[in-house]
Amino acid sequence: MSPLNRRRLAIFKANHRGMVSLVIFCLLFLLSLFAEVIANDKPVLVFFEGKILFPVFTAYPETHFGGEFPTEADYKDPYVMELVQAKGNAVWPPIHYSYDTVAKSETAERRALTPPSKAHWLGTDDQSRDVVARLIYGFRTAVLFGLVLTLFSGIVGVTAGAVQGFFGGWIDLGFQRFMEIWQSIPTLYLVIILSSVIRISFWWLLGILLIFSWMRYVGMVRAEFLRARNLDFVRAARALGVSDLVIMFRHVLPNAMVATITFLPFNLSAAITTLTGLGVLGFGLPPGTPSLGEMIVQGRNNIQAPWLGLTSFFTLAILLVLLIFIGEAIRDAFDPRKTLVSNQDQLS
Repeated sequence: MSPLNRRRLAIFKANHRGMVSLVIFCLLFLLSLFAEVIANDKPVLVFFEGKILFPVFTAYPETHFGGEFPTEADYKDPYVMELVQAKGNAVWPPIHYSYDTVAKSETAERRALTPPSKAHWLGTDDQSRDVVARLIYGFRTAVLFGLVLTLFSGIVGVTAGAVQGFFGGWIDLGFQRFMEIWQSIPTLYLVIILSSVIRISFWWLLGILLIFSWMRYVGMVRAEFLRARNLDFVRAARALGVSDLVIMFRHVLPNAMVATITFLPFNLSAAITTLTGLGVLGFGLPPGTPSLGEMIVQGRNNIQAPWLGLTSFFTLAILLVLLIFIGEAIRDAFDPRKTLVSNQDQLS
């Protein structure tokens, strides 16, 4: 690691609020990645006839345990569990409900809009689904969507800005006019039109938003390449016969990425907010998909069940606050004034 990067890392660690936020965010995201083994209506492990089975990842028919039906075993059925316990045992996740599990009482009645209890830590929604389970899966969906959108839009935007700023001239002028026209297209209207024609899915929605989200990176990268294209080290590399591609992505791009990296957490929070907002308006992920937007709609439609609205609001608020604190710490770490002061302190 270079001395400059070590100074940046030291400045980031010195920002205790940003460092703690990063640890909490990574911990929450890591837990959500294992949502299937935390909240599920299937056992994590089944020890049956001396074998170890993984119902969470593999569908086993009821006949595998000595039942009558060749369909997938319903582990919430007492009859199936009697078959399992007759020749083995099962290890259940902490939450015995998945995001789409319909919770029922002992009399087989749905537990719709039940308040927080020992069985349902944050209650159930109006479709008798456990709120904690949907919260875990919805958190993972939101963060994964934001990360993928931020990553791909960053790649496209940085590449476009690099080409535009490095070559300049007619390429820069033509690309600027294209972006002015492209930015004038209303994204929400396009999503509404497409949602009436096709069935919006995770990847469809990601592709639609990617068409427009990459443009927020172009300006920063373009400005840095316009500044660096006539510097001495670029001219020397050209005189030595180095290809334009190598100069762009090996010599100039690392300097241009400083401003882009500082904006990544804020762009991630914007992507999550966009997905949530589309979900609230009814143009987000398909119905039934666990999402923070759908949970907010549940809270809006069921004022008599305040745990729904409060849960979704505080989850989204905490997530965005963590990302903002992380972004502020990264911005301070890449601030040239602070890295210069840190370097002068070390020299003194």
